[in-house]
Amino acid sequence: MARRRSLPRLGLAVPIALSLTASLGFLPAPASATPRTPSATQAEDANTLAYVVNTKTDRRTVAAVQRAVTAAGGTVVVTYDEIGVIVAHSANPDFGRQLRAVRGVESAGATRTAPLSAAGTTDDGGVRPLSEAEAARIAEAARTGEAAGDGAEPLEAEQWALRAIGADKAAKTDPGSRDVTVAVIDTGVDDTHPDLAANFSPSQSASCASGKADTTYGSWRPVDPDYFHGTHVAGTIAAARNGIGVAGVAPGVRVSGITVSQPTPRQLIYAESVVCAFVFAADHDVQITNNSYYIDPWQYNCLDDPDQKAIVDAVDRAQRYAQRKGTLTVAGAGNANHDLDSHAFTDPGSPDDSTPASRTVDPHTCWDLPAQLPGVVTVSATGAKNAKAYYSNYGLGVIDVAAPGGDRYVASDTPSGHPGVLSTLPNNQYGYEQGTSMATPHAAGVAALLKSAHPDATPARLQAMLKAQADNPGCPAAPYDGNGDGVVDATCAGGKRVNGFYGFGVVNALRAVE
Repeated sequence: MARRRSLPRLGLAVPIALSLTASLGFLPAPASATPRTPSATQAEDANTLAYVVNTKTDRRTVAAVQRAVTAAGGTVVVTYDEIGVIVAHSANPDFGRQLRAVRGVESAGATRTAPLSAAGTTDDGGVRPLSEAEAARIAEAARTGEAAGDGAEPLEAEQWALRAIGADKAAKTDPGSRDVTVAVIDTGVDDTHPDLAANFSPSQSASCASGKADTTYGSWRPVDPDYFHGTHVAGTIAAARNGIGVAGVAPGVRVSGITVSQPTPRQLIYAESVVCAFVFAADHDVQITNNSYYIDPWQYNCLDDPDQKAIVDAVDRAQRYAQRKGTLTVAGAGNANHDLDSHAFTDPGSPDDSTPASRTVDPHTCWDLPAQLPGVVTVSATGAKNAKAYYSNYGLGVIDVAAPGGDRYVASDTPSGHPGVLSTLPNNQYGYEQGTSMATPHAAGVAALLKSAHPDATPARLQAMLKAQADNPGCPAAPYDGNGDGVVDATCAGGKRVNGFYGFGVVNALRAVE
């Protein structure tokens, strides 16, 4: 899902920066792209945790619970009256239990296991710039039409994923409407990138990192160039066809950025930030949200745990509110190669903000958020040969559609042969990543094309159309061995119409506009 370089939750990312300013004439990074300073709201008492308190939605109950928060040693950060969710901070270790006993409170719990002031560990791995020779070969391939047609963008020869879903042809029929906005809920979007600037919508952008929307101009930008995940996702959706760099699946729609990651090296994403993002998107006329992440610190939130149940309740209330206001939620299925319809599997990495402890979870009662919430379009990933990617989660009845996300074991037919998805990075760069994080924006882009053609479609109708236009490869005839080591890695259940690997099939942009 979202990137966070070494963490499987953010994308199994293999970023490779493409610095071609000189050779392709890209604009220099403008001063406005300077990284922002992390918010002062992160500095709190060393023992302070964040909480979500979910109440009945009548005003009297909400007001009474706000008083109870204060009485229990808490501070109200923000109240979302329309869904009955209060975000609070408290250093009282018994705060959650006390609030759960308050009349009108339906669930309450901590959204993290580490204090607000804690910073994560440093990312490992790094961005590998392409050499001048590699850059020149890609540019020459684009000019000669080696892998892309006439009128292609300079780097489109590397975009095997666009061609895999017919998005290159779809753009000639209908690139999408300016009346449709896809919000990238992520690590921030660099709207100064020349491939994004023309399609970016500042009025539908914000930072929700604190759990409360900050609409200060530029608040949606990454706090550091290493926080490139959201910018990469945005380019896949709506990079403009402007003769620069790459093209998006829906290059005529608008894209916005809602930052939800913490301004610390690990870029964790907590429930209160996502609640804020869904409500903000719904209240600002966003038609589709792209969610290429899972909510920290639990890879799966179990309903029999009071803290995790409160997280599920709060996020579900927010995304249902967004659905009611006309916003479709598209989310990545995850990158652990887990069968989300199995009886149980091991979650070895939760909680990821303190000390993880291996546990056995049942995905029917322990949910990957927001991917497994009702009404969400859940997306699995394919590689360059249109087969399930080795890392992608799957599951009959859980996966709705599939889309290209890249697979390091499957080379592409591009000039470089790189298996990853090429898109935009901060500071006017480009790079490759792989993961369900990359599959999700391909599906969101197709949904944006469908919404452009059918502006009155509800989220439910839009999801139905997304499934109807998909192409299903069906379950593989041979046992699935994603990494080629001779061991069966996953079993596909279902048939040609619907199955656990691809849901209703791989999205098809060309069919969406026809």
